[in-house]
Amino acid sequence: MSTKKTKKDIEALMPEKVYNITGKKKMILSIVIGVVIALIVGLIIRGVNIAIEFKGGTMMTYTYSGDVDTAEVEKAVKEIVDTSVNVRKGESISTGDKQITISFSTKDGFTGDRQSELTNKLQEKFPNSEIELFDSNDVNPSTGREFFIKCLVAIAFAALIVIIYIAIRFRRIGGWSAGVCSIFALCHDLLVAITINILFGFEFNSNTVAVLLTILGYSINNTIVIYDRIRENRKLMPKASLNELINVSCTQSLTRSIRTSITTISTMLIITIVVLVTGYHSLLSFSVPLMFGLISGTYSSLYVAPATWSWWKAREAAKENGGSEKKAAPVKKEEAPKEEKPVEKKDAPAAKKNTSGKKNGSSKKNNKK
Repeated sequence: MSTKKTKKDIEALMPEKVYNITGKKKMILSIVIGVVIALIVGLIIRGVNIAIEFKGGTMMTYTYSGDVDTAEVEKAVKEIVDTSVNVRKGESISTGDKQITISFSTKDGFTGDRQSELTNKLQEKFPNSEIELFDSNDVNPSTGREFFIKCLVAIAFAALIVIIYIAIRFRRIGGWSAGVCSIFALCHDLLVAITINILFGFEFNSNTVAVLLTILGYSINNTIVIYDRIRENRKLMPKASLNELINVSCTQSLTRSIRTSITTISTMLIITIVVLVTGYHSLLSFSVPLMFGLISGTYSSLYVAPATWSWWKAREAAKENGGSEKKAAPVKKEEAPKEEKPVEKKDAPAAKKNTSGKKNGSSKKNNKK
């Protein structure tokens, strides 16, 4: 059987209404600028709260009973360590006991004597809470730094592989430029997740790294689906322009992308609600940035990457047309004088008529004489 599609089959695949995705460049640019401004404001107001595992320090976990005010715990710890302190409540997964985790940065670690001093201080501050030391760890800053560098290398390596993959797979529709534009959309998604992390005051920890890597895979997958649709429509509509292909392809993929995103985003929303109800606030630094990152990934795969690619190809076409016009310009200058010749020829008969008239007049005068 023949696999060629008829004109009726192609028209049946076309959506009833095609959205002008490529015409939203100003809107997309405004959103990108808005994200950057929000990031700058967050850095100025809140700053970056880097976790102990990246900058080095001490993490101490205590079990307790009853209720403990985290603000009072933070105040008591600051009197001993004289540095910024992060205090959060939680529960032991194995035993179900209430726990409070205290973390602060230190250069030379926290000695056993100072740990005993801090434990005694908390027991005096909360005598009815049965506070006992559960665990204590010193984190070497060089270890955290190496881990962070490895994460950055992993993200950069993944971006390079994606560009090469898209350049090879979609070479017939301008592969490498499409790959670069997909990485631009990916950077937009990662920027959104980092901005949310800063604005909500979450720690930059291993949860954040997991969020960034998850968004990386999700966003790239969505973008490749859009490019694959554009490639298929190129075969069905060979005479269509790139903007028409992008608009039709994004419109066709819109329903699929929204349904997939609703499923994953709803899952993250449910996790966030459960975390808030049960008190496992340490998971909020994972669920909240990931939820916003998934929303951004859906939007960027449908708008940012295709529209940026359309702008890129339009600039390339403009440069090619500009270069050809410059080469053709000297030819026009040589042809310009030729256009004036017919005008001169039109004037010549009139002059002849005038001279002939004068001759006739002079001949008449001679006849009279």
